[in-house]
Amino acid sequence: MKDEESGNRLGAYLRARRELVSPAQAGLPPGGNRRVPGLRREEVALLAGISPDYYLRLERGRDRNPSPQVLESLARVLRLDDIERTYLLGLSAARPRAPRRRRPEHVPARVHELLAHLQIPAFVEGRAFDVLAANSMAVALSPRLTPGQNRLRSLLLDPEEQAFHQDWTKATADFVAALRTTIGDDTDDPRFVELVGELALSSQRFRTLWARHDVRSLDGGTTTVHHPVVGELRLHRDKLPVEDVILVVYYPDRNSDSDEKLRLLAALTPTDAPGGAEPAPEGPPGAERRVPPRPEG
Repeated sequence: MKDEESGNRLGAYLRARRELVSPAQAGLPPGGNRRVPGLRREEVALLAGISPDYYLRLERGRDRNPSPQVLESLARVLRLDDIERTYLLGLSAARPRAPRRRRPEHVPARVHELLAHLQIPAFVEGRAFDVLAANSMAVALSPRLTPGQNRLRSLLLDPEEQAFHQDWTKATADFVAALRTTIGDDTDDPRFVELVGELALSSQRFRTLWARHDVRSLDGGTTTVHHPVVGELRLHRDKLPVEDVILVVYYPDRNSDSDEKLRLLAALTPTDAPGGAEPAPEGPPGAERRVPPRPEG
């Protein structure tokens, strides 16, 4: 994280991504006695059609204004997908960045009403995966969806949340990559600084994934979870933007086994009164969201 801390985010990203591309993937002979994982700097430069000295300057932060053409060539060599390519282009210092002032995350009153009426797990999350409001079905699905919790912290540090996910390894990789995508150039946002710092200290899994510099969108999808009462559930996930926050809903295929189990869970769960979906505690970002870290399982 040294380059990131010094402001050399472009160099840190280039180095992390080249270490993930094998010579075979780049069409190069593997060779022997390779001292670095992935591609060497000079190999990236050769394949991108730029000089080794210029590429070295980019990685070391001596040149932070590469042309879009150079970045496009590097994206091709590093086998970046569309999201990763867009992220790389956004790291160039040549891109103007307007100063922004983030408003405190607020859940509109109508969204609390909507949460109370929904008969499926639904909650509102902030940009850093803080749970800002949730209905009773969301909390019944997972107590870690109680307002005031942080989804990424729970996923990395809570043994019950780790057991909840059928594919915890993929879930953690997706969440950390989505966090980096969301942060973008808001690297001085106090909430992000606090969360990244906390997880870097308490989770080896986070440190490993953060060093990869993966970026990913975490919107719709399907996941399988293990509920302690009703058993395995296969649920679809959709994320719907509402002003400055995100409404997240989980739902099964109609008339499926998971649909029956979710109905059973609903029967065991007290319903919300209209307007009764629980909000997160008031206070400055992160001040009352923290839960005591637990050792990784």
